[in-house]
Amino acid sequence: MKGGDKEFALKQFDVSRETIGRLEVYEKLLLKWSKVKNLVAPSTLSGLWMRHFVDSLQLLPIARDYGQALRWIDMGAGAGFPGLVLAMALADQPEAKVYLVESDHRKCAFLREVSRETGIRTEIVNERVENVVGNLPAADCITARALAPLAQLIEYALPQLEKGAVGLFPKGQHIDTELTNNTIFSRVNLSFVPSFTGEKSRIMVVRLHSEA
Repeated sequence: MKGGDKEFALKQFDVSRETIGRLEVYEKLLLKWSKVKNLVAPSTLSGLWMRHFVDSLQLLPIARDYGQALRWIDMGAGAGFPGLVLAMALADQPEAKVYLVESDHRKCAFLREVSRETGIRTEIVNERVENVVGNLPAADCITARALAPLAQLIEYALPQLEKGAVGLFPKGQHIDTELTNNTIFSRVNLSFVPSFTGEKSRIMVVRLHSEA
């Protein structure tokens, strides 16, 4: 862990000391579980705060530009990025809740333990994304990281986009190769925000066309 990265999170995103405390518990559990299960790439653990925590936290101020951003769906939640981090940042707001959709039951066990140990409001949905997203309550925001190409993410998220959700999808330097002539792109407005965690990385912002 880099102390500078933790201070960056505090200052850049106005993160409370209580949220930092929750993230520290998360960090310990992630390092513990990673000894027996490969939850994230081992090479990223040394830069955990910037690579995973800050990468997740940066979605919140972007989302708030589009509304209240209290209810989230994280598709393919994996080890909890960005969903668990967002739930920790929102923990002091009673109306907030994050749905974590993950098909791997062992990863769901980890998500449950972190949620329990940190006292955050999450609902762990142990199902395949395509089977449940449309049945979940309407969300303010829907997100996913390292799950699928952008066109596929939009397909998965479409039932929630139709209910008014905004999609926020972190993407790396190769996003341009995903922006091919796919008919799904004609249904949405696409924009992007530069990412704090990579010079060529971007947060793709997806909203359904108002006339669609």
